[in-house]
Amino acid sequence: MALITCQDLTLGYEGRAIVENLNFSVREGNYFCIVGENGSGKSTLMRTLLGLQQPLGGKITFGDGLAQNQIGYLPQQTLVQRDFPASVREIVTSGCQGSCGIRPFYGKKEKQTAQQAMEKMDIVPLANRCYRELSGGQQQRVLLARALCAADRVLLLDEPVSGLDPKATAQMYNLIKELNRKEKMTIIMISHDMQAAVTFASHILHVGHSWFFGTKKEYLKSDIGRVYSLLEGGERK
Repeated sequence: MALITCQDLTLGYEGRAIVENLNFSVREGNYFCIVGENGSGKSTLMRTLLGLQQPLGGKITFGDGLAQNQIGYLPQQTLVQRDFPASVREIVTSGCQGSCGIRPFYGKKEKQTAQQAMEKMDIVPLANRCYRELSGGQQQRVLLARALCAADRVLLLDEPVSGLDPKATAQMYNLIKELNRKEKMTIIMISHDMQAAVTFASHILHVGHSWFFGTKKEYLKSDIGRVYSLLEGGERK
């Protein structure tokens, strides 16, 4: 059964469509990459999947017991967020807010969840450090750990390596791969990095003037996939 199914989905603003009649599904364990040119609707699609924006048409169905509020989200960082004056542990634990219900404090369960997320991201030694003192790569690990606290099945990642140096980029991609393969986490990732998409993804959704949905192999054999993978320096794997 699909975790997320989009049928005849139309996205846009103020009645103006950006993407029309989009059809795709995300299944348990997929590494699902959303690619396409700037302004093609990638971020609009992600906001719609999170329930932050309503579609202009069509519908989104969540299956296999998945609720929309059980999806973890790693947004692109802003300059203000990079300078946030809180400890690593505080930021990671804040990802558990949704599970606290009406309780105004974190209990043993939330603290344990945060600890496990920090262990997975290898940031336990940073737990008491101030977030704004960390490197860009370390900050992304912290935010990914926070997203893990909010979800145990699906993660939505919006350009997770944006602004990182090559070493930190490689480390982040490896962490995401491990979450997908070892932790069985379903990954949905917006990316401008075509090489990463055709290296790591199991399925690719290309949005824009034309759209495509299928497996990575099917994408690389398609006309749109061949054009874009070559333009962006992607490698056939």
